Amino acid sequence: MVRRAASHRLDFDAAAIYQYPEHLRQWLEGLPNQPGVYTFHGESENLPLYIGKSVNLRSRVMAHFRAPDEAKMLRQARRVTWIPTAGDVGAQLLEAQMIKTQQPLFNKRLRKNRQLCSLQLGDGAPQVVYAKDLDFSRSPNLYGLFRSRFAALEKLKAIADEQRLCHGLLGLESLRPGRGCFRAALKRCAGACCGNESVAEHQQRLHAALEQMRIQCWPWQGPVGMVETGTNITQIHVIDHWFWLGSVSSEAEARQLQRASHGFDHDGYKILCRPLLSGVFPLIEL
Repeated sequence: MVRRAASHRLDFDAAAIYQYPEHLRQWLEGLPNQPGVYTFHGESENLPLYIGKSVNLRSRVMAHFRAPDEAKMLRQARRVTWIPTAGDVGAQLLEAQMIKTQQPLFNKRLRKNRQLCSLQLGDGAPQVVYAKDLDFSRSPNLYGLFRSRFAALEKLKAIADEQRLCHGLLGLESLRPGRGCFRAALKRCAGACCGNESVAEHQQRLHAALEQMRIQCWPWQGPVGMVETGTNITQIHVIDHWFWLGSVSSEAEARQLQRASHGFDHDGYKILCRPLLSGVFPLIEL
């Protein structure tokens, strides 16, 4: 009851102190009804307040103006700028890059995760491998992207619960010779560790469960350009091993872009994997 009352009080206070940001009204006039990335700027020229993206810049920015819970940010804002894109994919790529490089005050901070890991499955138990040691864009039999070893193992345990898999065969528990795992006695393991089912059956269920999380290897020899066409603009998004190099307007410009950064780009993979492999967008091999 106390927490609920406190929550209501916070909501009331936000609404009570909210004032429509008249000082920003002028920036609404030129906002286009097209995809892109927008930035709320404060007094500082180097530290933006907030960066966002939308398929309709005008509609999204105006929604901020009607949000009492954003009163603090709006009071500090002095101007709004925007960069149009051809579509949603370009907006997502640009937004992710700008947030990571500019670190706006009111955005969730995005930093390179040095503990990014995955589950790699060979002939035996799954192994936790790290992006700092292995190029995830080229390595086969990787499943899932996790921010820590703990998160990867928790996911493996969840799969074991769903599929009645053996913790011993998964490398989560040490098995004693001639004895089943602890979970077998609780009927939570189907018994591959004690002869109640074959190891092949166990591994088949494991493979099937992991397949939904498979990390796709980069399927091209080098970079490609993905063509995204909007109402007033066409962009070629240049990608190399799931890493976005930039967006340009011509194939000649695309061929000039070079990859300066190395390592697996988690955000790039999440944004680009499905659009690139879907066949919806025209591709240019560079």
